[in-house]
Amino acid sequence: MKTEALMHRLALGLGVFLLASCTQEQQNKISRDIQNWTGTNGVVEIYAGDKLVRRFLKVDKLSTAMGTDDGKPRAYRFGYGVLDENLNFVADPGEKKVYFEVSDYATYVLFENPR
Repeated sequence: MKTEALMHRLALGLGVFLLASCTQEQQNKISRDIQNWTGTNGVVEIYAGDKLVRRFLKVDKLSTAMGTDDGKPRAYRFGYGVLDENLNFVADPGEKKVYFEVSDYATYVLFENPR
């Protein structure tokens, strides 16, 4: 029994050490991978000034577009979500999942759906 407990502690310590030795970007990627695996219930709201103009539901992540030839990040984010046409926080029948892009110059908020 002592050997099993020792092996468990050793494995846990090794895991903590490996995670701590990762760069911040690698830690962020691991976090995103875990989040993608577990799923989320995100909402993206897009504003024109102080007015809400679009809401997307069931968004799992926003990704940064990368250039095909140069590999550099583009000035927009993209994702998939249900367009909440009536802005009621519910994916009603007839509201479909769509692809969307958000410019770096747009005002948008990403948060977990409170409902």
